Amino acid sequence: MSKSIIYRLDWRLLFAYLALVSFGIANVYSATFNESIQGIFDIGQPVGKQVFFLVFSLFVGGVILFLNSKFFEQFATLGYFVCMLFLLGLFVFGKTVSGATSWYNIAGLSFQPSELAKMATALMIAKVLSEFQSDLKKPKTLFKIGGYLFLPFLMIVFQPDPGSALVFGAFFFPLFREGLNFSYLVIFLSILTLFFITLLFPLGVVIGLIMLLIFLIYLILKKLDPKIKLLPFILSLFVSIGFSLSVNYIFNNIFEQRHRDRINVILGKEIDTQGLGYNINQSKIAIGSGGLKGKGFLEGTQTKGGFVPEQHTDYIFSTIGEEWGFMGGFFIIFLFCFLIFRIIYQAEKQVNKFRRIYSYGVAGLIFTHFFVNIGMSLGMVPTIGIPLPFISYGGSCILAFSIMIFIHLNFDANRLNDW
Repeated sequence: MSKSIIYRLDWRLLFAYLALVSFGIANVYSATFNESIQGIFDIGQPVGKQVFFLVFSLFVGGVILFLNSKFFEQFATLGYFVCMLFLLGLFVFGKTVSGATSWYNIAGLSFQPSELAKMATALMIAKVLSEFQSDLKKPKTLFKIGGYLFLPFLMIVFQPDPGSALVFGAFFFPLFREGLNFSYLVIFLSILTLFFITLLFPLGVVIGLIMLLIFLIYLILKKLDPKIKLLPFILSLFVSIGFSLSVNYIFNNIFEQRHRDRINVILGKEIDTQGLGYNINQSKIAIGSGGLKGKGFLEGTQTKGGFVPEQHTDYIFSTIGEEWGFMGGFFIIFLFCFLIFRIIYQAEKQVNKFRRIYSYGVAGLIFTHFFVNIGMSLGMVPTIGIPLPFISYGGSCILAFSIMIFIHLNFDANRLNDW
């Protein structure tokens, strides 16, 4: 190496990461504060456990920086299947928390393998796409990638933890970067939109689609310009009508009751500020009460009163909004945006395809967690129970995302070296 790794590190990205984890410790401390806490190193309290995992993450990160960059590509397959075994083992040795068997309990500390599975999948997808110049236009490549994504998705869904499973959709980011046809995204968004609109207006959507179908058939009978290809649209409408007619069955028989209730609250079909909508309502009250500058550290009345359930995990942003105000919330959003765009910017400088794809995968995972978690706190998306990276309480989460960041830093620092 021409220069020490210290000189080649992306210090801007590292400082953004350190700012986020530091702010996270402060807010976990505030959200879980009680008179028995003896300080941030009190291992018997959530903040103490969070500090422990942060210190351990930094130690692991330091080791990662000095590893040969090729190590991660060479062991990507092994790491992926080890993580799959950990996921499989949950069905035998897992600990059930809030109805989901997603955890191992080791010496009093809980470990969630689905977090590390995200990192392992990012490495695996990068390896598959970089080997033999795999082309995403080939069905064989798409099938192979789909299999590697579907395996962890399926095991996590059956825990059941659909929120963590849905996060694997973030891997469409690197796939689109590497040439996946955007028509797949259009189809996915169309299906999602049709699903929710049908929930709101079931009869109206079906009637509207049928009328549009009749109109297109009429145009064909009128023998318009033969260059206008209407058959694909007609076939799409037939599929859409069939899907709309099945939405009610899917919603009532595949989704669990808690997921149906949360979606109904978001869609406004149910007004529930004391039951299922209580968390979201209290979160919005806490954020709104913070005003421009916030009430001050440890001064949030909603936070101190414990009005927001799961505030140190799923709804940590409500603590930020209440105690640090709009300015604090904006600062966190700015840091996340900077982190994501910095990773993408540095990824585009990579001459190594494996490293570029991996970094795009990390950016996609961080963005998905960031967007959904803050959206949950603001009542914009259904509550699916995923943490805010680097901020929310959770040892597995901070460890996994820290490792992802430090692997990216290693790749970036060595982007001109193939040693």
